[in-house]
Amino acid sequence: MMSKRDYYEVLGVSKTASKEEIRKAYRKLSKQYHPDLNKEAGAEEKFKEVTEAFETLSDETKRAQYDQFGHADPNQGFGGFGGGSADGFGFEDIFSTFFGGGSRRRDPNAPRKGDDLQYSMTIDFMEAVFGKETEIELPREETCDTCDGTGAKKGTPVNTCSHCGGSGQISVTQNTPLGQMVNRRACPHCQGTGKIIPEKCGTCYGSGRVTKRKKIKVTIPAGVDEGQQLRVSGQGEAGINGGPAGDLYIVFRVKDHDRFIREGDDIYLELPLTFPQLALGDEIEVPTVTGNVKLKIPAGTQTGTNFRLRGKGVKNVHGHGTGDQHVIVKVITPKKMTEKQKELLREFASIEGNSPDEYSSSLFDKIKRTIKGD
Repeated sequence: MMSKRDYYEVLGVSKTASKEEIRKAYRKLSKQYHPDLNKEAGAEEKFKEVTEAFETLSDETKRAQYDQFGHADPNQGFGGFGGGSADGFGFEDIFSTFFGGGSRRRDPNAPRKGDDLQYSMTIDFMEAVFGKETEIELPREETCDTCDGTGAKKGTPVNTCSHCGGSGQISVTQNTPLGQMVNRRACPHCQGTGKIIPEKCGTCYGSGRVTKRKKIKVTIPAGVDEGQQLRVSGQGEAGINGGPAGDLYIVFRVKDHDRFIREGDDIYLELPLTFPQLALGDEIEVPTVTGNVKLKIPAGTQTGTNFRLRGKGVKNVHGHGTGDQHVIVKVITPKKMTEKQKELLREFASIEGNSPDEYSSSLFDKIKRTIKGD
């Protein structure tokens, strides 16, 4: 198996990158490699790699753990030898050989939590801003109803494997230069389950689990952003041997809006205005996610000026207030003009001259009168 690439390298950011830099890098790469947009070979794998890197580095706890241990599991200990291997040679086998005594092994018949699932959901810009209730359908493994998860035909027994005594493992003795070593492996007769099923269930063929399409109601929280995920407890794969079900993690993809641009909880809007509106001032209606609001444009406003509408952005998904909307005004240069408009602009240009310096108040008043035709 190929080793995983460094998460910082995957996103193209430094190890000191801020949360915002990580988020921006992910947003760019996720759109570049999203399977719905990129049909090139390997795009889906790169998309999964980018998503995995973002999910780790965007979480402070996971990032701190990754910075310390890298891709290794810190819970394994001894560089990954702590748990041994079901069909290989493990650290516990060495310990048992040299110091005697048995090692603790997981009971194959003990209840175990089911696997977690991940679901990618694409939502509209406004759905991300305000949230919504929806329903999704996904395939997942569930306990077979026919045999109640035993894997056996109804009314037939499930026997304990006589080869491993129900432990699911057998011991293999090997002669080495250091002496005899005992290696524990999964029992080949019961495939490590500790059970023998003489007559298998005709629905699940002995697995005790079947794949079904399940409809699940989901509440999308207001303020969710690109790449963020929602955990739905107990909606993953069914548990094993009566264990609890896993969880479902929904990763959100947010479509772009035709006018608004979102940065965190703030929204940006580029608003085109005419030169007279900027020069003379105006009161206009500006679109926001909650509806139009009035905005006063002072006389002499320069193109590129940023007007801040407090509280008109996106509600923070964690409940930390609401962002702002930034309105950046841009002057529109007309492509076609009437002869009257051209005449007025020539007159204005003759008064203005070629200097971009600030005008005196008296000259500015004269320019306003010229544009108005007074």
